[in-house]
Formats: sequence, C-alpha cells, structure tokens
Amino acid sequence: MRTEFAKYEGAGNDFILIDNRGEGFTPDPRLIARLCDRHFGIGADGVMTLSRSAGTDCAMRYFNADGSEGEMCGNGARCFALFAEHLGIGGEGKRFTAADGLHTARILRTETAPLAALAAILYERGDMER
Repeated sequence: MRTEFAKYEGAGNDFILIDNRGEGFTPDPRLIARLCDRHFGIGADGVMTLSRSAGTDCAMRYFNADGSEGEMCGNGARCFALFAEHLGIGGEGKRFTAADGLHTARILRTETAPLAALAAILYERGDMER
C-alpha cells in the first residue's frame, strides 16, 4: 500500500508529514523508525500525521525518529501549520490539537522575511510503500 507524504524543514529539523484525514496510515513505532532512518529510509527527525478534529481545524500526532510518540515539537508544529495551509485547511490562523493540548499558529505572508522568521520550507513531496 502506498502512502503520500511531504517532507518539510524548519529551523534545521526535517519532518515527514502525512495527511491522515482518510485514516489510511496506521502509525507503528517500527515503521516510523524505518521511515526516519537517514541511510535506509526517507530520513527525518520525526513524523507528523494530520487528522480531522472536532472543534479545531485539525489534529497533529508527533512521532520521534525512534518511533516513540511525543507530545509536541516546536519546529515540527511550524512545519505542521504550513502543511495544513498547503492542504487548504483553516484560514490565516490555524487551531490544532496535539497530545499536550490546543495550539494556534498564524501564517505570515511577506515578500521577504528575516531568517529567524522563516517558518518552514517545503522540502520534498513523494509517496512511500509500506
């Protein structure tokens, strides 16, 4: 089975992002660790899935590179908000839940931005076979 993914980079950390609104991807610690392996997988600091959420724009699940589930990752959340934007989810402001609670993010649209204000970069899009 194939699963589409995107790879984003934010402030030096890179993440695999999966749109899981259709619930077709089942996170498994061994699979997450294999995907994050920089030699034999896609290579990333973590994996995030985006799913539907009642009362907010979406929900984020964050997995560390070793496959363990984490509560939150600041750089990852920045990438997650941009991923949601690219999927057309929410407005300029994003409201999403994670394991540690409710989060908000705002998409800034500028022609130029200082490096410190750069939210995230779309690094790669692709699909993977499980």
